[in-house]
Amino acid sequence: MSSKDKMLITGGHPLVGEITVSGGKNTAVAVIPAALLCNAPCTIENLPDIEDVYALIDILRLLGAKVEYVPERYMRIDASGVTGYQVPYSLTRRLRASYYLLGALLGRAGKAEVAYPGGCDFCSRPIDQHLKGFAALGAEIDDRRGVVHAKTDGRLKGNDVFFDVVTVGGTINVMLAAVRAKGNTVIYNAAKEPHIVDLANFLNSMGANVKGAGTDVIRIRGVEELHGCNYAVIPDQIETGTLMIAAAATRGDVTIRGCIPTHMEALTAKLLEMGVRVTENDDSIRVRPQGVQRAVNVKTRVYPGFPTDLQQPMTALLCMAQGVSTVCETVFEQRFKHLDELRRMGAKIKLMDRTVLIEGVNELYGAPVTVTDLRAGAALIVAGLMAKGVTEIYETSYIDRGYVRIEEKLRKLGAEIRREPI
Repeated sequence: MSSKDKMLITGGHPLVGEITVSGGKNTAVAVIPAALLCNAPCTIENLPDIEDVYALIDILRLLGAKVEYVPERYMRIDASGVTGYQVPYSLTRRLRASYYLLGALLGRAGKAEVAYPGGCDFCSRPIDQHLKGFAALGAEIDDRRGVVHAKTDGRLKGNDVFFDVVTVGGTINVMLAAVRAKGNTVIYNAAKEPHIVDLANFLNSMGANVKGAGTDVIRIRGVEELHGCNYAVIPDQIETGTLMIAAAATRGDVTIRGCIPTHMEALTAKLLEMGVRVTENDDSIRVRPQGVQRAVNVKTRVYPGFPTDLQQPMTALLCMAQGVSTVCETVFEQRFKHLDELRRMGAKIKLMDRTVLIEGVNELYGAPVTVTDLRAGAALIVAGLMAKGVTEIYETSYIDRGYVRIEEKLRKLGAEIRREPI
């Protein structure tokens, strides 16, 4: 898939049926670099078949790893031949999570030169906390000409790491660097997201000693070597949420299988508050209509609060809720580029600082719109499913960074959605 095609959605069709969610994007982009930390083969299952995964494969091969990938089955990584430690911008520009190569290479070889990442450009997303953590472990950091140079004499040394703010990326990067450091590392004010827990489980499967993942204090006892393992990543929390929102938006009846309902509690609470019926089983969630959908107030928070990655699709859903909703973004300050596109479709939206005021309308209308980042793409799909007429979505490559053949899944549920060359 590429930005050379457009997505066409004819709205007004309720989504009905069952669908299985793919493996987690946010876990995948952390676990794949983590395989560099050992010199034995690792086999990873349930990886999503998305562009970010292919970008990481190219990076690992550049560094000297052998990678065998059978999409939607497994990836086998043998890093025993890795001698490289430099990752150029031509590769890092393809995904935001390329900064995890810093922690993985520092942990493996004690040195890394990684260009600043690309990915979705909705804010600066600074990595100062990542670099602060590396420095606490004894790394010398030199940030020049768009490349982070990090090195240490011999092994990193365990230490206490205090984050000034909760940072998912910083927590993951310091975990990667610390598992083979000499001594003990304690990460304070750590992020608690499910994919951090999953990364810890993967590292422990390789012989690491990581405790406390999922709390705000993570304790790591460094080990000299890690061994290979087989591991399956958790299902994608954000894809699950996007499908839940799409079902609510079309007033459909959708059962999402292979998910983890406890990861979705913040979204489930808001959908219930809106008047949507949500029922949970051990590994499935059913979403169906129940009367008028009411306006609600949403504020994004770090996990277990409402996910910033669902803010944009949730904003689209609220465009047709009865009353006035507010959506406050506290995690990323500029995650609002989708609002102009929603206005083109008839949404009544006003942005005040970092809060969106949404006056519910009776109808949205199909229009040509352009995707500006991954989750904005999800928002425009949700809006297109609700809208009257045909919505043309351009720059679909952003969507492919995080959703596995989303149009096929929606079509299976009854959506009228297809791609065409531009």
